[in-house]
Amino acid sequence: MHAAIEEKTTNYRLFNASLNQKTYEYIELDYRLSEALKHNELLLYYQPIFDLNNYKIVGAEALLRWKHPTLGMVSPDKFIPIAEKRGLIIAIGRWVLHNACLQGVTWKQEGLPELRISVNISVHQFEQNNLVEVVSGILKETKFNPFLLQLEITESVSMKNPRDNMNMLADLRKMGIHIALDDFGTGYSSLSYLTWLSLDALKIDRSLINALPTSKNNVAIVEAIIEMAHQLGIKVTAEGVEIKEQVRILKDKGCDYAQGYFFSKPLPSQEFKKFVLKSQ
Repeated sequence: MHAAIEEKTTNYRLFNASLNQKTYEYIELDYRLSEALKHNELLLYYQPIFDLNNYKIVGAEALLRWKHPTLGMVSPDKFIPIAEKRGLIIAIGRWVLHNACLQGVTWKQEGLPELRISVNISVHQFEQNNLVEVVSGILKETKFNPFLLQLEITESVSMKNPRDNMNMLADLRKMGIHIALDDFGTGYSSLSYLTWLSLDALKIDRSLINALPTSKNNVAIVEAIIEMAHQLGIKVTAEGVEIKEQVRILKDKGCDYAQGYFFSKPLPSQEFKKFVLKSQ
């Protein structure tokens, strides 16, 4: 029944063994997720972000992972929807932000260069209306430099209560925090929002990058996004960069930063540290 409802394209589904396995896995994740924070099962991986002008590492995106005691590493695509449904996403989001900032402080103490850490902020965190206070409190707790923190929001966040969110983002920027619009190029929000919102960066969605260099249309779209962003004083990061030719095109079109498997997969904190030191 639930599978039929979720599909939306039909009103029936025939039972099969894979549905039974999927249901069992969902129940298992749903049951264990509320305990994951208490039992230190959540982890942060970090994907390096490179400056395309000199190919130096300038930052990292903090990516949430869950090491389930029996299922192993669980994809965020599977457990994040459960966290949202169960109302756990606020606590998990705070945990991610706190630990990412704490990691930034640790890396500085260990001799790494100053790196901007990007953290994704969900629409649910915005709906709490206390995001500025939460972020400010975490920065004070961890003593992390706000100028080295970048908060990434999606177009769905920018479209929901845009005026209120605009004021909230402006308050965050006053603290020195950078704001990036994530997954840009695939949503439906008005381009006029780019002039309303307080933005420092756009992140071009990986679906547009994947088609480079074979799709001339995608090359044109990426070039237009970069040009538009620069005209607005906004930096651009390309996500999901996987091959050398994509790097060449992005650099040729003036893209500022890039991340993806061509440079490095997301890494645990200690492996990321070694990667940065080796890259210097």
